[in-house]
Amino acid sequence: MENGQESSMKERHGCVTAWLIFMIVINAGVGIYYLISSEDISRMLPSRPDPSMLMITGVVAFANVAFALLLLKWKKIGFFGFIGSSIAGVILNLVMGLGVGQSATGLIGVIILYGILQIKKNDKTTWEGLE
Repeated sequence: MENGQESSMKERHGCVTAWLIFMIVINAGVGIYYLISSEDISRMLPSRPDPSMLMITGVVAFANVAFALLLLKWKKIGFFGFIGSSIAGVILNLVMGLGVGQSATGLIGVIILYGILQIKKNDKTTWEGLE
């Protein structure tokens, strides 16, 4: 079967689709906010991080949009991209002066995403259908 036909036959639970769309919208909004307002955000934070670090954080948010789109297209690489961006987020937060505990909370999103990908439809999880 041709790859496009195989993908169109797959089904994911509506909650999974809704979560991925939510991630696209939120990450796009965060990315725009961080890119446009990095200097203002920097002034509001107690550690006064360099605005360029906040701009990098905005770029990571746009990478998350791409990763969510890959997951919508049934590509497992999108999940691994989220792992990479979460690790990058932890590093950026540490460099900007946030504590280890506060910085590590970004990894919770990967755990939540993995859990959501386990929701079954027709006795098969989205995770099982990823290529």
